[in-house]
Parts: sequence; C-alpha cells; structure tokens
Amino acid sequence: MALIFKRLAERNLKVWKQKSNRKPLILRGARQVGKTTLIKDFAQSYKFRIFLNLEKPAEAALFKKDSGVKSIVESLFLSANISIASIGETLLFIDEIQESPEAIQMLRYFYEEYPELNVIAAGSLLEFAMKKVRSFPVGRVEYLYLHPMNFTEYLEAVNHKSALEQIARVPVEPFAHTVLLDLFNKYSIVGGMPEVISNYIEKDSLTELPGVYESLWGTYRNDVEKYAGNETERRIIKHILSTAPYYVDQRIKFQNFGQSSYRSREVGEAMRNLDHAGIMKLIYPTTDVTVPAKPDLRKSPRLQFLDTGVINNVLGIQPEMLTLTDLSNSYKGAIIPHLIIQELISLNSINDNIPNFWVRDKNQSSSEVDLVYAHKNMLIPIEIKSGSDGTLRSLHQFVEHCDHPYAVRIYAGKFEISRTKTPGGKPYLLMNLPYYLGTKIPDYLVYFIDNYSMS
Repeated sequence: MALIFKRLAERNLKVWKQKSNRKPLILRGARQVGKTTLIKDFAQSYKFRIFLNLEKPAEAALFKKDSGVKSIVESLFLSANISIASIGETLLFIDEIQESPEAIQMLRYFYEEYPELNVIAAGSLLEFAMKKVRSFPVGRVEYLYLHPMNFTEYLEAVNHKSALEQIARVPVEPFAHTVLLDLFNKYSIVGGMPEVISNYIEKDSLTELPGVYESLWGTYRNDVEKYAGNETERRIIKHILSTAPYYVDQRIKFQNFGQSSYRSREVGEAMRNLDHAGIMKLIYPTTDVTVPAKPDLRKSPRLQFLDTGVINNVLGIQPEMLTLTDLSNSYKGAIIPHLIIQELISLNSINDNIPNFWVRDKNQSSSEVDLVYAHKNMLIPIEIKSGSDGTLRSLHQFVEHCDHPYAVRIYAGKFEISRTKTPGGKPYLLMNLPYYLGTKIPDYLVYFIDNYSMS
C-alpha cells in the first residue's frame, strides 16, 4: 500500500476550509502527482465524507440527469446515510472530474445553492475537458495546483527531521552542508513522483525503481489518444515523447523537431497539448532586466518536464549519477538546472506561472542566465553551475545592465555571500546557494536583500 505523504499544499487546503466565502476547489495537476491521496488524507479532518470517482459510469451518470443540483445533493446524502443538516461538516470530493463536462458545469450551482457544502474536485487533462463545457463556472471556483514532491516534501517522506530543521534555518549552518547535499543528490536521482518515492522508502533500494518509472511514462504515452484530435497529431505527440527527453534543458526549434519532417505549427500545437496535460512545459526567455519579465514567444524556448527522476530513467543516466560528487556534471550539466526549475515550479500552488530565463537582446549574442526571479521591484538573475564567480560571464552582462546589485549562483558549494565586480568594473553582491536550497530561494532573497547592501 502506498504511503501517505505530508504535502505543502495541505496548508492551502486548511486555509480554503476556513474561508467564509469558500468556493468549490478544483485541484489540478498531471496524472500520478498525488491529487487523490492528498484529498483523501485531508478528508479525515471532516466529520462526514462523500467520495465520487467519475471514471465509474454509475457515478458519472448522476450529473447527466436534468434533475438539478438539489436532487444530486439530496441523493448523495441519502446514499451516504448522512443527514442534510450536517452539510457544513461534509466534504464532497469529485475525483476524475475531467470525465464529466456536466459535473464541471455543475460546480457553479454547488457554489450558488449550497455554499456551506465543502466541494473539492480533482482531475487531469482539464483543459481538454473544458472545451466540452457549455458554460464554465468562471469566478465560481478556485484552483489549487499540485506538482511532484519537492526536496522539502522528500525530506518529510523519508522522515529526516534533523535535515528539515536545518533546511528551515536562514541561513543554513555550514556543518549541515555535507549531509544536506548528500540527501539532495539522492533526491535528484529518485525525483519527486509519489509512487517512486514510496517504493524507494519501502525497498530502500534504487534497483526496483525502473519498472515504476516505465509504468508512469507509459501512462503518459498511453494518454496520447486524449491529447490528440486526429491520427497525425497522435503520431507527432508519440514522436515528441520518444525524443524530447534528449533535449532536456536545451533550447529547441519546433520545425523538424527531433530530426523529424514535422512542421513548426504541428510540433508547436502538439507541445502545447502536452503542456496542458502537465507532462512538459515550454520555458521562454525574456530580454528584460527589470520587472515585469515578459516572455519573448518569438525566441526558442527550453523544455521542462514534469519530473527529473522520470527523465533520468528515460535517459538511462541514474547509474552514472550515483558515482558523481557534483551533479552539475550530469548529462552535460542539464539535470541540476532542470531540477532547480522544477523546485521553483513546485512552490506555485495557487497559479500555474512558470519562470523565465534571460537572453541578451542582441542577434549575435549567446548570453543566457538560467533563471530570473522577480522579488519586490527587482529582477534577480540566478545562475546554476559550478566554478568560481569569475566565470559567470552571462550573469555579469545581466548585472551590468540591471538597476540593482544583487545576483545568485546555485552550486555544489556552501552558502556564502561575497562582494565582487563584473569585468566591466560594476560592484555587486553574489549570494551562493547550495543546490538543496532551491525551494528556499524566496526566503533567501528576503534575507539577502534585507541584510546586505553596497553601502
């Protein structure tokens, strides 16, 4: 039986439950990221619970009748042997709601006619289901996004309380570095899919995980029929899923992607469908050095996949990763930047925003900064690499054009803040963060800027 893990999204669920103007909540995320398990665990905080799974025809049929929400609610409470007087103490969980456009549309009536009832719906591929909804309940539902487990959630899962205590400190203590880096290296190999982590904890071994990864990746491949509208789209999506992992953390072009003969428009549409399904995202560059960072959709994007552990398995690089002391060298340096972006995305529970990287706005320039992060009124450049601060050529170009002195490097070394200069002579402050602090970037930027200045 799969373990039940503590997820950071539980905080959002508790806040939602206490709202006086609570709306039905739609939990969104790709398949197998733990949506159902999260809600079933959260449901224990209610006196009464009603669970529906709309992949079951009999339960989906409830929403196909024209009897209205009153009839549905009364029928559900009668079947569950719950008094309608207990409606405020009851959670109604509608799982796999993407299977019923009628149920999605009905959420507005739960909000309007039974606001005291706690309603949570969960589903994957919702963008595709929404196309079939005659009247989507805009403004009458809330969203919560769930992603693969991040490093903090992984530490909770493996019950490493001491590491959790250390990683919560800002700044982290130097003596904790070696242990935290070793734990992060293991997480980098395993990834954040709950089923994989559950198997890893139960077996205490990596040897049996490939079968779990293959099952997960196979599930996504088998869902192709649901993403595609015709046979050509199915072929293109299959091609992308078989070739795209080899382009992890690379900038890509849609035209002839993966040495194919497919046109730019066809590949772009297929990739956007995979983006909607949560399997991969397109990360676009920005040329801005001030907020807001506007993505430049005319420039080549990078590919970001749902989970680094799954991609490690597809690429067959996990045995190699076990031998490395600095994982920034893994797969030509692509794996750690990919994972750090995954860590940042995992913090987006109330929106589906994705970060940008930076490129210099010159045709002949190859300058790229791995990430830019908006903090207050500043756009902070973040490089993810090993090496001394003197090798940060692209970062220096960003610093020389921006209106503040703050920059971040994420690397395998210990936490430290240094005062340095660009080759052009501009002084700036560089915060060096170990890899394992990826989910803590927002906290460390507050510490950095509140406590350090050039004066």
